[in-house]
Amino acid sequence: MPNSDLLARSLAAVWHPCTQMKRHETLPLVPIQRGESVWLYDFDGRRYLDAVSSWWVNLFGHCNPRINAAITDQLGRLEHVMLAGFTHEPVVQLSERLAQLAPAGLGHCFYASDGASATEIALKMSAHYWRNNGRPQKSTFVSLENSYHGETLGALSVTDVALFKDAYSVLVKQNATVPSPDWRKAEAGESAENFALRCASQLEAYLQQHHHTIAALIVEPLVQGAAGMAMYHPAYLQRARELCNQYEVHLIADEIAVGMGRTGTMFACEQAGIAPDFLLLSKGISGGYLPLSVVMTTDNVYQAFYADEVSRGFLHSHSYTGNPLACRAALATLDIFAEDDVLASNRSKSAYFNRIATPLRDHPKVRNFRNTGMIWAFEVDTSHPDFAQRCFTLALEQELLLRPMGNTIYFMPPYIISEAEMDMLLARTLAIVQQLT
Repeated sequence: MPNSDLLARSLAAVWHPCTQMKRHETLPLVPIQRGESVWLYDFDGRRYLDAVSSWWVNLFGHCNPRINAAITDQLGRLEHVMLAGFTHEPVVQLSERLAQLAPAGLGHCFYASDGASATEIALKMSAHYWRNNGRPQKSTFVSLENSYHGETLGALSVTDVALFKDAYSVLVKQNATVPSPDWRKAEAGESAENFALRCASQLEAYLQQHHHTIAALIVEPLVQGAAGMAMYHPAYLQRARELCNQYEVHLIADEIAVGMGRTGTMFACEQAGIAPDFLLLSKGISGGYLPLSVVMTTDNVYQAFYADEVSRGFLHSHSYTGNPLACRAALATLDIFAEDDVLASNRSKSAYFNRIATPLRDHPKVRNFRNTGMIWAFEVDTSHPDFAQRCFTLALEQELLLRPMGNTIYFMPPYIISEAEMDMLLARTLAIVQQLT
């Protein structure tokens, strides 16, 4: 299909997400025909290195043969069955394996299709838990400044990004935010750990005053994605866990973006040595193949809903909950982690990337170069109008898919990226920065 025909049809029929459609009058869509490994290919054969894992979901490359084979096998067995009153082998296997991998105590899995839905489930489950335990006043939530947890109405109530939230404020419940431990905000000479603990003291002051009405604190562990890849010290999570225990507030760990090995451990919470009351997973859990999310929780939470009365049960459902095809993709993804010792490989790749990133890190217009696991980010000191859009366009010309947030450029590549591809990514990004500054 010619590019021009596909573009015209897409603009006429498809309302694209998180997009001002009028922009596409001058900025063409990129029509992708196929993917292979870290590369996306358009209909003219041009290629683009997927440096953002297609919105942070693709872990092991496009058209991965092992995940392909698992889904193909499942297609011949069972494509879908509702999970209300029925079950199937892939969802049971996935739940058991996740329970073995996750921080201790998270033995119950509730499934949905996307990250925002996982957030909705955790918020509802937390508030309903307190209601079932005779404390219905505990129905508000606390999140971090500049947090992002999704764009459905419940998720927006704990999201602190004005671009997403303001237009729908009349529909959204207002919850509280506390200061982010983002180390970029530390005072001169203040360590990331000390700044994290200072922010935790402000969390303590808020919980001390309001804990009787708070159901849960929700955080993105170690890295706040939509805040421009804001990174912080795990000491904050350790102290938050202690405070939530002290003040009887649930801790929700939103690992939708940072779980599944992205921060260097399978789950970011591991680096703080804590177990949350709710662990949210999505994006990379299916290797970037199929919509899937899961809320993992404790036996204590589960037992609060286990009763004769239907009204005490958790009344939430999705038509495609625990879809067998998505679960098989997730099981294949976990197989790759185990068989290829992916976490060790990622540590080696991260170290290599950091070594060769010196010219970019030292560029006079680069600020706050930072890294956690397989995530890198930095700000560009520039007054260039519409920096993000111009950077995106120049990157396509350089065979790169970059999607800056404001003046923040970040990399979240698939884990299978090679050293040669990392060399190319850094060299061409440096050329773009030089051109724009």
